[in-house]
Amino acid sequence: MNRRTLLGGLAAAASVPALAACSGGITSLDGQGSSGGSGGGSSKGGVTIGTANFTENQVLGYLYAAVLEAAGVKTTVRPNLGTREILIPALKGGDIDLLPEYQGALLHYLDTKSTAAEEGEMQNALAVALPDGLQILPYGMAEDSDAFVVTRETAEKYGLKSLADLAQHNGKLVIGAAPEVKKRQVGAEGLKDVYGVDFREFKSLDSSGPLVKGALKKGDVDVANLFTTDTDIAANHWIVLSDPKNLIPGQHVVPLIADRKADSTVRKALARLGNVLTTAQLTELNRLVDKDKKDPEDVANDYAKQHGLTKKQKK
Repeated sequence: MNRRTLLGGLAAAASVPALAACSGGITSLDGQGSSGGSGGGSSKGGVTIGTANFTENQVLGYLYAAVLEAAGVKTTVRPNLGTREILIPALKGGDIDLLPEYQGALLHYLDTKSTAAEEGEMQNALAVALPDGLQILPYGMAEDSDAFVVTRETAEKYGLKSLADLAQHNGKLVIGAAPEVKKRQVGAEGLKDVYGVDFREFKSLDSSGPLVKGALKKGDVDVANLFTTDTDIAANHWIVLSDPKNLIPGQHVVPLIADRKADSTVRKALARLGNVLTTAQLTELNRLVDKDKKDPEDVANDYAKQHGLTKKQKK
């Protein structure tokens, strides 16, 4: 498949929602010690950053670009490309070089049988599970996990406090989520395997976006798969169902990069961002885009400037 063919496929897939998707244990700024590779690539020819098609991942992609540009690395951002099923092959094939990922979700995508849950354990498991030619860099403080959410009214009607409670109403409830969640472990399959939950219907909507949140508000779905950094959860007083059996792994933001571009300049720049960006700040950046309707690139650049991340760095 040539470059034009693959990129055409990426553009066509941009409407397919993605799952996301996301402190402590961060490695030193030299970027060594917890990645999956030696960092022997070269960023001299520039780095192309791809993102999934949801707000937060796009913001992260532009943040990556901001810190890399400050380090003297020319960047191109290709936002809104689609799901991992699109992004990982594009990364392996050379159409993109770097993308923002989330530890637990990526690990479950690569190894559905993995039981790793602690951040360091997941980092090691990812290094083993990744295809040849790819590596993860040190994970950052910011985290964005999956959540299964119900309205306060639904929680009271069915007595829902945890994911385990859903099984008491098998065949009655409707879940709404991105299409791929139907077949993922952190999704309908995992809820059935771990908690014995059978839904009456799975509605394919979007990733913590207006479709699934609108359906939850209207009562068209009883349970929605959202992201924990989604400000609409608190704004609408929705209930996040607890996860007593730890179906949902930790989701620290972690850069996934091709070996060919993973030089020390790139590693240090992304480690600087990881050591600054917090979950609360990432949540606020999402709000600025989703609620205030600001451009993701402008939001990312403003944040990077405000936090001293755009100052030119020595290679």
